[in-house]
Amino acid sequence: MIVVSAASGALGRLVVAELRTRVPAGQVVAAVRDPQRAADLAASGVEVRRGDYDDPGSLRDALAGADRLLLISSPELDTGRRTRQHLAAIDAAVAAGVGAIAYTSFLGADRPGDPMNAAHHATERALHDSGTGHTVLRHPFYSEAFINPGLEVAVRSGMLAAATGGRGLNTATRADLAAAAAAVLTDDAHTGRAYDLTGPLWTYAQLAEALTQVTGEPVAAVEADVPGPMGFLMGLARAGALERQTDDLRHVLGRPPTSLREAVADALATVRT
Repeated sequence: MIVVSAASGALGRLVVAELRTRVPAGQVVAAVRDPQRAADLAASGVEVRRGDYDDPGSLRDALAGADRLLLISSPELDTGRRTRQHLAAIDAAVAAGVGAIAYTSFLGADRPGDPMNAAHHATERALHDSGTGHTVLRHPFYSEAFINPGLEVAVRSGMLAAATGGRGLNTATRADLAAAAAAVLTDDAHTGRAYDLTGPLWTYAQLAEALTQVTGEPVAAVEADVPGPMGFLMGLARAGALERQTDDLRHVLGRPPTSLREAVADALATVRT
């Protein structure tokens, strides 16, 4: 039996859907904080159990009889609480006799000293020390943070605002990362591995070109101040922090990751149909 934690989130739902194409629905369990939010998963034949990261008892119940666990990292921003949540899930998995844990970490979490990755680093260390078979899936930023239906504004104006200084971004789509997780959960060959998962490197100039190709409307990338969280992400890109590349995602998927043009077409399909 495979348990997916935080299964009612965007990534978790995609993983559950991927698993249902690989194993019978009866072998998949969706562990969620609030089962009422996962009625659609239950209707699809997947067992839904309550598994709250802040309630160790519920985690033990959710993992009863499990062979494998996908520990999707908590969205909690407080490092201390996030770490406690992850360690509680690992403890529950060990107590339940789970044979293998896959964990969605973040690029760079193998190196100590990065405050943004502190909870991920602590979780990776705890997995190592647990003695349980495990696989670490270090994610990049999701492509959807940058490539989404909001790009329609750039198509209408003909200008795509960027503040990356022409540097590249190594994002990956949630769908590709979900497919990678499902592959790891259904193949023993991945146990004991740590993967740095990156999609194709792209720039905002290339994004503008892809928008032009997909829509037939001319779009140009223009350097401009970008406020808020998106400005922070672009600042990371401008510093070259998002240009790390590996073949790990391609290897785990057994195919090339989603291309920039494919991601753009998918993002705009919802507003152009």
